[in-house]
Amino acid sequence: MQVQQLMIVWSFKLLLAGAQDRTITYLFTRTCAVEGSTVLLPCSFTPLKSFIIDGINVPLKIIRVRWCRNHPVCQGDTPSVFDSDSLDVDPQFQYLGDMEGKCTLQISNIQLKDEATYRFRMEANDSAGHFTNPTGVMVQVEGNPVMRVTGSNNSEVREGQAVSLQCSTSPCSFHRVNISWFRDDHALPEAGPTLHLGPLTAKDSGNYSCALGTRTQSRSDPFSLQVEADSEGGTTHVVLSVALKIVLVVIAHLIVLFFLMKRRRAAAPRPHL
Repeated sequence: MQVQQLMIVWSFKLLLAGAQDRTITYLFTRTCAVEGSTVLLPCSFTPLKSFIIDGINVPLKIIRVRWCRNHPVCQGDTPSVFDSDSLDVDPQFQYLGDMEGKCTLQISNIQLKDEATYRFRMEANDSAGHFTNPTGVMVQVEGNPVMRVTGSNNSEVREGQAVSLQCSTSPCSFHRVNISWFRDDHALPEAGPTLHLGPLTAKDSGNYSCALGTRTQSRSDPFSLQVEADSEGGTTHVVLSVALKIVLVVIAHLIVLFFLMKRRRAAAPRPHL
């Protein structure tokens, strides 16, 4: 009889708990990342604040948060990539949330073995507040992505202009990963997803490519950049050259005229006194 009463009370307790808001929201349920990059799994939650039992309002407080890999419920002795109750913290998995409503997980230097579905679970000081969103976030890891270089301008630009080259992958994205740049197969000192060039000169012309760190097998197809001479600057140079020649010719004529006039004066007969 006592066991039956406890079961009735427990069922009523769960019914009241389920009637209130208690949610876990993933910003997206699927993402793709390049091997070696950093991945963010944005997450927020609304915990159950309290429940009523025997007419008494019992407050609840979140005391434990967890992220699990490939487990539908993430409870009990299930291995976790992050567990607020555990002292064994894996630096690859960093919890960027709290016990109030943020539950974002950051995965650094993600590897092929980390491809999985990740789920968040919150646990309160009473089991009525425990909850896992079974949907989770499916993370796909790409080991050999297709790299691509695109330019902020056309491939043909003029001297003095500036251009930015962007390195990207398809369909996966990357964050906080080392990107190397090459021009005509020679490594450049610049690194990062964006290469800024300018003011451009003819020496900047060439075929540009990018790769993941030192993994040359991931290098993109070349992006041809041709820097043309500034036509306005060339016109100005021609005008100045012509003007200088005209000035020199005028000066030469004046000098010749000066000597002719001097010679005529010298040849003219002097008046007799």
